[in-house]
Amino acid sequence: MKLGLSSYSLVRAIRSQQMDILGGIDWIAENGGEHVEIVPIGFSLTDNPELIDAIREKAAAAGIEVSNYAIGANFITETREQYESEIERVKREVDIAHGLGVKRMRHDVASRKDNSIIRFQEDLEPLASACRQIADYAAQYGIVTSVENHGYYIQASDRVQALIHAVDRPNFRTTLDIGNFMCADENSVVAVQKNMPYASMVHVKDFYWRPAHLNPGPGWLQTAGGNHLRGAIVGHGDIDMRQVLGIVKRSGYDGYISVEFEGMEDCIAGSKMGLDNVRRLWDEV
Repeated sequence: MKLGLSSYSLVRAIRSQQMDILGGIDWIAENGGEHVEIVPIGFSLTDNPELIDAIREKAAAAGIEVSNYAIGANFITETREQYESEIERVKREVDIAHGLGVKRMRHDVASRKDNSIIRFQEDLEPLASACRQIADYAAQYGIVTSVENHGYYIQASDRVQALIHAVDRPNFRTTLDIGNFMCADENSVVAVQKNMPYASMVHVKDFYWRPAHLNPGPGWLQTAGGNHLRGAIVGHGDIDMRQVLGIVKRSGYDGYISVEFEGMEDCIAGSKMGLDNVRRLWDEV
């Protein structure tokens, strides 16, 4: 297992210019991270291609790996032309992933207001076709592409599995976020147990949870079922983190684990405590 941090965890510090992405890589290395996951929020690699080489070289100089490249995408479009254009755009992002030197890339797949299972079944084949084309393109670089369980529409464990099986490519798997299942009102322990066999990458995120009738006010997001979540420092929230990490460890998974912090606390302090807590819990389970 290689423990590291998603650059998304430091996005507030990057946006406030407290640090840039290269400084973030140094910070991760200095705080015991073994890899950095690149999420281009707060900076752009398409608009600043010189950053691609700079990130790869900075990570090498800091003695850590660049593990994964994670981008947004949506293959639900109004026209066939837009659909094909989005596929081609994501292929160009695969080229960026190759430039970063990664062998893992997560791209979003779909978002829509109608989250019904009927609509998902109707959309499944065109979504699978898009993912299949991108996975086939990424195969030339030895890159495994993946869908993450987020965005409500493809967030539940069964929908993730349905898409993986429909794509039917050995290099298309899932970036398994242990916290995001809660957004679909799934128990993280159960959902992680179900989807670990499909994981190419593991995100460790924590949430505080409140039932629908106890609306805690601003700063909380709603789940698909109307309950309430707020990002937490890993180990501080309501996920049984010890049990979940035990499932991951006992599965034999020995790849990258990426801490993802999105709480209200200072992002640098929250990221540091999250890394420390995961390392400690992993050794204990």
